[in-house]
Amino acid sequence: MLPVWAATQRSEMPPQLMLAKRFQGEETLNLFGVSEKYDGVRAFWDGMSLVTRSGRIINAPDWFLAQLPDEPMDGELWLGYGRFSEVSGLIRRKDSDTSELWQDVSYMVFDLPELPGTFDERYQALISLIGNPSEVAAYENFHPVEQLRVSSQQELDTLLQQVLERGGEGLMLHRWDSFYFAGRSSDLLKVTPLEDAEAIVTGYEPGQGRLKGMMGALRVRLQNGREMLLGTGFSDAERQSPPALGARVRFTFRGLTADGLPRFASFDRVRPPE
Repeated sequence: MLPVWAATQRSEMPPQLMLAKRFQGEETLNLFGVSEKYDGVRAFWDGMSLVTRSGRIINAPDWFLAQLPDEPMDGELWLGYGRFSEVSGLIRRKDSDTSELWQDVSYMVFDLPELPGTFDERYQALISLIGNPSEVAAYENFHPVEQLRVSSQQELDTLLQQVLERGGEGLMLHRWDSFYFAGRSSDLLKVTPLEDAEAIVTGYEPGQGRLKGMMGALRVRLQNGREMLLGTGFSDAERQSPPALGARVRFTFRGLTADGLPRFASFDRVRPPE
């Protein structure tokens, strides 16, 4: 077990995690388990420490880590609806005054990556390890993510609407007969009302009219190397103090234009370094 506040260094390498592709609406739904998509910080438990996607060891207190088993787990550190920025800031803090703040953090576990077998078998092992998600939690701060079964698009849409109404981000679909492997996979899909992507800030366009003296739009570079302007979704405070050059920002959009650029792109948040 790590010393109480020693977890600020990087591990030897980033964990090899399974990553989601976007749901296309053509999949056979009864082949997938369906769960809520939690808007938190992805965290891999290696049996000794919690590690971010980039390999940074998370500064979690000993009492939190002591609840976790030896079995490696894949999950999300979550503080509740609308509190992503809080949990993101918490896991990046290096001081020793955060123990009380961790009281409200939940580690929502959705897989056992190093266990052989299909996702269905791994999920049953997860329930045996932690407990059934529909029952009273045996552990204070970590819980298995509940996997549901749906057989129609209507059922999926109803479930998505229920999640959105309570402030959730969307759904995840995980194919029952799939094996865990690193990288993006069509066996793991995300379902959200909007598409999202990330880009790097490369410049600024000055505001006009009411926005004079503030940032009017960000110039950003997409993952495919193309650049575009991102001008909506910002508060006045964000326009007065915009994301720094080189910052990674997330934005939402609805499909692509004829030129292949995101349509109706809207700023969502700055993605903190992991």
